[in-house]
Amino acid sequence: MIKIELPDGSIKEAEAGISGFSLANEISHNLAKAALAMEINGTLKDLTTPLTTDCKVKIITAKDKHGLEILRHSCSHVMSEAVKELWPDVQVTIGPFIEDGFYYDFSRREPFTTEDFAKIEEKMHEIVKRDEKIVREIVSREDAVALFKSRGEHYKVEIIEDLPEDAEISLYRQGDYVDLCRGPHVPSTGHIGNAFKLMKVAGAYWRGDSQNEMLQRIYATAWADKKDLDEYLHRIEEAAKRDHRKLGKEMDLFHFEPEYAPGAVFWHDKGYRVYRRLIEYMRNRQEHNGYQEISTPRIMDRCLWETSGHWEKYGAHNYSGQTEDGKWFCIKPMNCPGGLLVYKQGIKSYRDLPLRMAEFGKVNRYEASGALMGLMRVREFTQDDAHIFCTPEQMEEECITTMKLIFDIYKDFGFENIKIYLSTRPEQRIGSDEIWDISEKALAHALEKHGYAYEINEGEGAFYGPKLEFILRDAIGREWQCGTIQVDMNLPQRFDISYIGEDGEKHQPVMLHRALFGSIERFLGILIEHHAGKLPLWLSPEQVVVMPVTSAFDGYAEEVAAALRNAGLTAKTDLRNEKINYKIREHSVEKVPVIMVVGAKEEAEKTVTVRRLGSEKQEIMPLAAAVAALAKEAEMPHKQEDARPSAAGDFPADKRIPA
Repeated sequence: MIKIELPDGSIKEAEAGISGFSLANEISHNLAKAALAMEINGTLKDLTTPLTTDCKVKIITAKDKHGLEILRHSCSHVMSEAVKELWPDVQVTIGPFIEDGFYYDFSRREPFTTEDFAKIEEKMHEIVKRDEKIVREIVSREDAVALFKSRGEHYKVEIIEDLPEDAEISLYRQGDYVDLCRGPHVPSTGHIGNAFKLMKVAGAYWRGDSQNEMLQRIYATAWADKKDLDEYLHRIEEAAKRDHRKLGKEMDLFHFEPEYAPGAVFWHDKGYRVYRRLIEYMRNRQEHNGYQEISTPRIMDRCLWETSGHWEKYGAHNYSGQTEDGKWFCIKPMNCPGGLLVYKQGIKSYRDLPLRMAEFGKVNRYEASGALMGLMRVREFTQDDAHIFCTPEQMEEECITTMKLIFDIYKDFGFENIKIYLSTRPEQRIGSDEIWDISEKALAHALEKHGYAYEINEGEGAFYGPKLEFILRDAIGREWQCGTIQVDMNLPQRFDISYIGEDGEKHQPVMLHRALFGSIERFLGILIEHHAGKLPLWLSPEQVVVMPVTSAFDGYAEEVAAALRNAGLTAKTDLRNEKINYKIREHSVEKVPVIMVVGAKEEAEKTVTVRRLGSEKQEIMPLAAAVAALAKEAEMPHKQEDARPSAAGDFPADKRIPA
């Protein structure tokens, strides 16, 4: 008999050799029906895997993240099987699951088109209905090569021949279809269900190498049920409407020049206003929370990033060059070394800590052309970076203070559903395990002590320290990773920075790396899509447009606009000889939040007719009242906090925490 520990902590005794499916059946018939795979001591396995020793087991269903990934991977095999049945001469390559779906790369002389999708989907539904059993086999390298050669699948042969000599080679069969795969997979094609849809076709070089053949990649999505699929398709449709690249053009915010400056933003006047407003907001927030602001050079000696370890890990993504005197310089890819050099100026005492140094640092990193995506993925961007230097005793409180600030800031932008990941040590890292143990435990303790729920993101920490990642959920349910807090006890050691402690001796500070927006560019892209371009009044590049009914009231329109501008609002007039409804539609496309219309009655009574973006309703208001109300609405969300007393207790004013 073996002992099997279940997720609830209970122990189940069973005969050695029991399969995952039999175990699920013993637990619950409904669980067995929903089971797709299992997790044995943290490793995913097929349900047919025998359990031979004491272990921890979790039965995986489509409700689990891993279950959905396995379902999608299995669905990619079904799509490949369908393609092979329809076009036997097609060669198959690889077909992994990806976020929200999967793809499969095919080699075919005649290109696939979206017109082929209906035929492929129909065949896939047929395969699902056949409920073909999916069986795993372990084979020798020679047998695997012989099998795929006999089937004319030379891509599979190439993959096998490139595997390490001691690699276990596993095949998965379903009906007449066989694929090279590590697995795991669902028990049979019937478990996949019918909640899948082919989405698009694109070109993809074999193994990502432009010297190789261009393959055809079919992207698809798959979900646990039809309801989830429909919700996803609705999100995709809504996302297309909200695409920040489309809205950015309509609103005249920015553009890109792929030929001259790939991955760099050309800000137009209106877009740059929003960009500056975000910086102004963050600057105010940071000043209120005891941050100093610094600025460090864009180009510095490469040796700084060699010292930090960034060059070894990210050197290929850096822009660098050699000057006539033989020195190598970098356009900075991150701000950390500059912040460390500022800290090193002068002797620091424990009384100076925590020292919070913020920088709106513009950085450049080389990204592959295919990875660039509007504001979301660029080569040049501005980080709202900060480096907090503190004593080990202050580290936990600084993490909590920073988290509170992060949540307050996200709330100001309409994000209240925040998920936290604790990302732990990666395989490639610097520093001792002892330092990593201390850093990871400090972050976990800070979260748990203050009641913050979090998930572990194994192996995804920075190479110099663990980090907290903050995930936002937008208006249509998509998740975006933005802010981070990283605990670093390694770079202070590498740059030999210190402070004088109460004992009069030198001590090494802890360095916290912190970004709240992440990057100004990406956060703005997220905001545009979250609000569908209808930015809140305080952030909108054009807040009010005033238009007269006829040219006879141009003077009053100018008077209204002047009153708005005097109150600090961004206002302009539209005096063109066009119909009012035409002008309203045009400014609505540009997402101007407030339109004011004036005519004879408004001029006589000193009123304005106010119309809000997205509303058919109009409201007549006294001019003074309308100006006052809009001026109040256009204040930054946190401004009223400045009037409240600080809740920082005895903290000095320059170290206060959020009220």
